[in-house]
Amino acid sequence: MESSSNIIDSRSDKNGGKKNHNKYRRDKPWDTADINHWEVAAWDENDGDALPGGRLLEESSFATLFPKYREKYLREVWPLVTRSLDKYKIACELNLVEGSMTVRTTRKTSDPYIILKARDLIKLLARSIPAPQALKVLNDDYHCDIIKIGGLVRNKERFVKRRQRLIGPDGATLKALELLTQCYILVQGNTVSVMGTHKGIKKVRTVVMECMKNIHPVYNIKRLMIMKELEKDPKLKDESWERFLPTFKKKNVQRRKPRQLIEEKQKMAAAASSGATSFGEGGKGAGTKKKKSYTPFPPAQLPSKIDKQLDSGEYFLSERERKSKKLAEKQLDSG
Repeated sequence: MESSSNIIDSRSDKNGGKKNHNKYRRDKPWDTADINHWEVAAWDENDGDALPGGRLLEESSFATLFPKYREKYLREVWPLVTRSLDKYKIACELNLVEGSMTVRTTRKTSDPYIILKARDLIKLLARSIPAPQALKVLNDDYHCDIIKIGGLVRNKERFVKRRQRLIGPDGATLKALELLTQCYILVQGNTVSVMGTHKGIKKVRTVVMECMKNIHPVYNIKRLMIMKELEKDPKLKDESWERFLPTFKKKNVQRRKPRQLIEEKQKMAAAASSGATSFGEGGKGAGTKKKKSYTPFPPAQLPSKIDKQLDSGEYFLSERERKSKKLAEKQLDSG
């Protein structure tokens, strides 16, 4: 043990107390600086992309239900969907009896990830996205996310207001969000469907969730606009942008009081001023109130409606007799 520790110490001493981690690292002539390691290469059979064994071992399938009002539209566009999926060797089925769409791999399917893209396609079609737009999700550049907002706000009226706030007047807020994030957004019922890049989808999800938490989308749109301008400056690439971005804090704004409360306050102020003048004119104790004598006992409880009926004997009368008694009292009062 001592000899091995001496060897390690001698090695560290040679390098000035530090280990040389680059000792066995060699140059890689094929790994140049212009290669983007994060780029997702498209699946191309002609370029030599193939599965081990030539095909998938098991069949994968996904199904989703669609609402009744989408049936007519789906029947019209289903030939277009079938043709698009045939290019990727994916089988699809529209079941009008059960109200479902199914996609599955075939023996000819070569791309293992395309079935997940097909699953996203039928999800988007069920959420009222037009077929030409939904078919774009089959491309590698497009991704999708369906944000569930139904259970975030308990009060139905409040939920509708916040959802409308996300859309904005004539869809202006939604359009601004689409331009800033480069995503397609559709607000439908209890969900928000988003199509675009991973980065854009993440931004949209943040705005939507904060809107449901009563933070107006305009604040986040303002931040996104500033961030878009900062991205153009190469000097700020490695710096923090916090000093440029606005910070919005909640403020408890005092609301206007109802008219009756304001009038009561004015009457009380007028009564107080008149009391002060009478005190000045009438001498000592003219405007002061009499102090009540202290008693340790609570005030007597007021009789309830049933107590009053028991005292008058009305409680033991039938419903018909009560009505006749009330009618007689009314006639006496009118007479």
